[in-house]
Amino acid sequence: MAKPSGSRKWFRWVVISLAVVAVVGLIAVAWIPNPVEVELSEVHRGLLVVTVNEDGRTRVKDRFIVSAPITGNLARLDLEAGDAIEEGQVLARLVPLPPPLLDSRTRAEARARVDAAMAARHQAQAAVNRSRFQRDFAKQEAERALAVVQQGGLARSDADRAVSNYGSSKEELRSAEFGARVADHQLKLAQTALIQLSGQGEEGEQLEIISPVAGQVLKVFQESEGVAPGGTAILEVGDPAALEVVVDVLSQDATRIPAGAATLIERWGGKNPLRGHVRVVEPSAFTKLSALGVEEQRVNVIIDMDDDREHWASLGDGYRVEARISVWRGEDVLKVPASAVFRSDESWATFVVEEETAVVRIVELGETNGLETEVLSGLEEGDTVIAYPSDSVRDGVSVESR
Repeated sequence: MAKPSGSRKWFRWVVISLAVVAVVGLIAVAWIPNPVEVELSEVHRGLLVVTVNEDGRTRVKDRFIVSAPITGNLARLDLEAGDAIEEGQVLARLVPLPPPLLDSRTRAEARARVDAAMAARHQAQAAVNRSRFQRDFAKQEAERALAVVQQGGLARSDADRAVSNYGSSKEELRSAEFGARVADHQLKLAQTALIQLSGQGEEGEQLEIISPVAGQVLKVFQESEGVAPGGTAILEVGDPAALEVVVDVLSQDATRIPAGAATLIERWGGKNPLRGHVRVVEPSAFTKLSALGVEEQRVNVIIDMDDDREHWASLGDGYRVEARISVWRGEDVLKVPASAVFRSDESWATFVVEEETAVVRIVELGETNGLETEVLSGLEEGDTVIAYPSDSVRDGVSVESR
């Protein structure tokens, strides 16, 4: 039998070597990991607004509880909640009971109530004068600020703040005037009660309780006819055109909310959000249980409407709304999706994509609104980051766009 020639041996070894190389290559390729599919986002500049978002409720700003000034027989009321009323309209009628004998103590108490009501009227009138002065001053400041803006010497935001202060001062004057009318009403009731208790009124005379303001009946506390002791609440009246929004926020959020902060009122029942501004952040906090049963310190934030009433005429007292209170605003901010950053030891980091490879980059962050985050350093405009890095993404891993 003939032995294989040298060329055949060489050919066989070449074939075997190629087969081995092919097997090794297939094994190597099989062990090479596939690129991780990720969602990419480009670092860019733009507007960033940070807001505090909380539920709130509407509240009639100026409200007054009508009560019986003396003990008497209350006639059945003809009014119901929602009825419109005029200033000076008769709300209820009392038939006084036979007056008791007045001793010196009772007489002194009745006169003291008259003196207290008179002092309250003087105080209310002083508040009106003070609010009127503040309104006039705020008007001058707003006009001056708008004039300077037209000349290019003042930022538009400062002028808007001055205009907002003017609007708030007008609302405060309106509330002060409401308080003055209520004080006048209380004084008249105290004087009438003193006359009735002294037995100086005509026999069979009815005591008419009139409305101190124009508006609507908000609540009816006592509908049925019967004896009403002095001080018994009968009706609650108010002006629904003077509506405000009360939002309770966490105390740590309240420290960031300035007076005059722009606010959007959403999910109130209308098609478009309503514009408003923060009038005051109340100085005292209160404890409230969260949905998880955790005690939280909350603070009431009072918001005034900026839109005309025709836009929110359907809103009433105690309606639920959602408020977005602006606490920070940046016009030209370098930002990334908030989901793209994560903690790395004691620093913040993100995955930057360089030549289809994920690279960890340490960054310094600024403000955030939960969706987007301001980047102070570590990234440049135009960089590509991984928006939602999963556990499969690590430093040096190959990635591809999903």
